[in-house]
Amino acid sequence: MKIISITAVTAGGKTTIVNEIKKQVKNVMTLHFDDYAFEGEVDDFYGWVKNGANYNVWNLSPLINDICKIKEQSECDYLVLDYPFAYCHEELSKYIDCAIFVDTPLDIAMARRVLRDLKDASGDEIRNDMEMYLKYARVAYIQMLKDVLPSSDYVIDGSKELEEKVEEIKKIILSV
Repeated sequence: MKIISITAVTAGGKTTIVNEIKKQVKNVMTLHFDDYAFEGEVDDFYGWVKNGANYNVWNLSPLINDICKIKEQSECDYLVLDYPFAYCHEELSKYIDCAIFVDTPLDIAMARRVLRDLKDASGDEIRNDMEMYLKYARVAYIQMLKDVLPSSDYVIDGSKELEEKVEEIKKIILSV
């Protein structure tokens, strides 16, 4: 079994791509980072970046345990992770055979996040969220581009249409 990490910034398209891969590639299982609650999970991304952006503060044991269970009990060919850190988390990186970074421009990721997470928000709530993004959260997105993108095995253009991205990633996965 090969373990493939699909990585991107928040709202960069990871989940959508992973779900499409699961539909289109035979004998695939998936795990989604957002389905877990982790000890050490970062609440203050601005402070986290200013203090050195240590990805290892996240205790990813629940996700790692599920990876190990699937490796032991499953006969799938591929385990595809919807996971934001590629090889940047020391413990989990040992399990990854290939990391693919979906390089989604930050304006596209922001637009998706607003449409997804703030669809019922008032104008003031959206303006407040944009202000918080510019003051505090954007640094974490930039940090991912500095750390996670270059640590990945492959980088694909996140501004392409979904079908194009999925086809490109399928070719990579099937060649691993």
